[in-house]
Amino acid sequence: MEKTFVRCIIRGEERRGLVADGAVYALNAPMGDGAEPGVRLGTLDEVERYLPPTSPTKVVAVGLNYRDHATEVGLPIPEEPLLFLKPPTSVVGHGEPVIYPGVMTKRVDYEAELGIVIGKRCRSVPPEDALGYVLGYTCANDVTARDLQSKDGQWTRSKSFDTFCPLGPFVVSGVDPSDLEIKMLVNGKVVQHSRTSNFIFPVPLLVSHISHVMTLEPGDVIITGTPAGIGPVKKGDLMRVEIERLGALENRVE
Repeated sequence: MEKTFVRCIIRGEERRGLVADGAVYALNAPMGDGAEPGVRLGTLDEVERYLPPTSPTKVVAVGLNYRDHATEVGLPIPEEPLLFLKPPTSVVGHGEPVIYPGVMTKRVDYEAELGIVIGKRCRSVPPEDALGYVLGYTCANDVTARDLQSKDGQWTRSKSFDTFCPLGPFVVSGVDPSDLEIKMLVNGKVVQHSRTSNFIFPVPLLVSHISHVMTLEPGDVIITGTPAGIGPVKKGDLMRVEIERLGALENRVE
């Protein structure tokens, strides 16, 4: 059964809630399958601010997980998942600005991605058990300073600026992640469009592989790679990630 969770400011209070029928309800348990709606907090229209749906200790990112994107950037298809980290300080929520660090970079790119939110401590799990450690899924944007990525020869600086990891607005549990439509729109124009069925490494394999490298804690996020169509944004542009059944994540570049 699908459940949609949110962290937000509503009626002046920070709350974790369950979304149903256009309204937000207080949770009577932590986010997860056992959570049921409590008192009604208000409608989605009354949400004053969306917070990141989770507070990860780390964001584990996967590079080159779509064949068309690997071809686009002229890199070989990886034999195993290519991993890098984004710091917690890069995370922002739906509606928050992405700050263009113009002193250091002259090209900032969007990257629409599916985010996996971990639900319980996960270490060295086999692929067949991996989905049991997943709380749900969210929209993500792996914002990247593309010129610095090329200049540095590794990806830490280019991926790690404050505000470079928008997540949200929701975490949706009970979703099959194997074939979801994903889009990126910039100022209303579709610039990326694919499906998660085009992953090189599917979700269970990613969770398992990463859990053999590092322990995944509840609330940690794995972002799963971006399809072809990456490109630059400028100040004032509105980036919108849409993923089937998960909603839409919007952030403006400032």
